[in-house]
Amino acid sequence: MAEKYWLIKSEPDVYSIDDLKKDKKTHWDGVRNYQARNFMRDEMKKGDKVIFYHSNSEPPGAAGICEVVKEGYPDFTAFDPEDNHYDPKSKEDNPTWIMVDVKFIEKFKNLVPLGKIKANPKLKNMKLVQRGNRLSVMPVTKKEFDEIVKMGN
Repeated sequence: MAEKYWLIKSEPDVYSIDDLKKDKKTHWDGVRNYQARNFMRDEMKKGDKVIFYHSNSEPPGAAGICEVVKEGYPDFTAFDPEDNHYDPKSKEDNPTWIMVDVKFIEKFKNLVPLGKIKANPKLKNMKLVQRGNRLSVMPVTKKEFDEIVKMGN
């Protein structure tokens, strides 16, 4: 199976590329959108490369690279009433929500701001810049991935 490429978003005050660098790996939990969940459940595979994107920041942008190290499994935060990602409708024997594990690969020398991504003609078809696309997990092409890496380094 061919390696795929992804972009995952996190608010840096919640979990940043620096947090992932310090932790070395983490589970990517709390995704509560069905399309993003389906990507994690059905398509993200061990070894896939991922752009780590800081959202809701000034400026928002691509901050680094991580890699999928564990494929989709039940998001246990959905079962914990004390967790802010709790979902009483999700059941352990039939979980609604999925997470994957990712490991740190590299932090970019420079954040690649959304404005520069939008201004790059090579990235004009990227899902990230499409109107109305606010998914926290989305596929990217190898060409888009490589271009963002080049811009960041």
